[in-house]
Amino acid sequence: MSKNETPHFDSLWHGFHLSAMHEGFYTSQRDAAIGVIDGKIAWIGAASRLPKHTADWNHNLNGGWVTPGLIDCHTHLVFGGNRANEFELRLQGKSYQEISSLGGGIASTVRATRQADEADLVSMAEPRIKALMASGVTTVEIKSGYGLDQATEIKMLRAARELTKDLDVDIKTSCLAAHAMPPEFKGDKDAYIDYLCNHLLPVVASSGLADAVDGFCESIGFTPEQIDRYFTRAVELGFRVKLHAEQLSALGGASLAAKHNALSADHLEFASEDDVIAMANANTVAVMLPGAFYALNETQKPPIELFRKHSVPMAVATDLNPGTSPALSLPLMMNMACTLFGLTPEEALAGTTINAAKALGIEDTHGHLAVGKAADFVCWDVNSPANLSYWIGGNLLKARVKNGVLSDVN
Repeated sequence: MSKNETPHFDSLWHGFHLSAMHEGFYTSQRDAAIGVIDGKIAWIGAASRLPKHTADWNHNLNGGWVTPGLIDCHTHLVFGGNRANEFELRLQGKSYQEISSLGGGIASTVRATRQADEADLVSMAEPRIKALMASGVTTVEIKSGYGLDQATEIKMLRAARELTKDLDVDIKTSCLAAHAMPPEFKGDKDAYIDYLCNHLLPVVASSGLADAVDGFCESIGFTPEQIDRYFTRAVELGFRVKLHAEQLSALGGASLAAKHNALSADHLEFASEDDVIAMANANTVAVMLPGAFYALNETQKPPIELFRKHSVPMAVATDLNPGTSPALSLPLMMNMACTLFGLTPEEALAGTTINAAKALGIEDTHGHLAVGKAADFVCWDVNSPANLSYWIGGNLLKARVKNGVLSDVN
């Protein structure tokens, strides 16, 4: 709008302090205001500098701090079944790998997900995504990967997209077909990768149901060479890629992800400095998943100092899944990222806003608050943004605004 124009806002928000986030840093403003037109921010800044205006709706938030809406950039929240029994097995001393070898792990969720119909998957996923929304999340990434066949992978992706019809949340989807081995291929990983490249990925591409392609590069998943073939085909089909890498061992998966200009490499406990340099050169985001680290009682921490040294953006996500991170609170993951991995509260907030947006390829519109960006923001009942990482549990949410409209999260 021009300087002399009197703006007419669909909604005006005031009576709060602001942490807009920019390039991973707090950009704080006391006593701020936000004007919204057509779901986008049309004006933002100190309330004292607000121009003469009119507005359809005028909202006084009566204190607190506003941040960008939180973005959970790594979840597996669409699935069938329950794996609480595996939690008990881990407490008895069984490792993740041992449980998988006994038919548990991902394979048990695959069986349950194949048996569930699409409506069941949607109804089971709704309480999980509502819990995230109630903790300030406005955008969620959801992966497939519990089908491992064409019909179920498509069913999962459809179910993920279906969640947006009745819920006030943006959803990005990733096809994680290279997650584990389906029983039909009797352990022949190369044959399964051929199937994904020649059959499943082209169908997913033509369906328009996936925004990205993901894989699991690990000793209990797929080798770097196999993931390389899978990603090469995905890129040919027009997908951006993401990768579960260096969670349990050092295989060079993060460097492989960077080779394919991946949006992100996730977990990264065993990432080397060469991996980190490759990620820096490819602008690949490092996604920290402290929930899985905590649930698996791991001891090898991601190389946070190397990410800082080489200016690799760090995101933080729940990794919400039935086996290794049944986490329903992104602010709790912010606390864990600080206490377990050594992130600062500022890094943790950047990790769930601007850097999480980068991990999904939506940083041009989401993850920070500025004119022209999506009017997705959250008001917290706190006296400083650091409180979002300080508190362990509880709900600090005061108001959740999606596309400039107050959202009911109950």
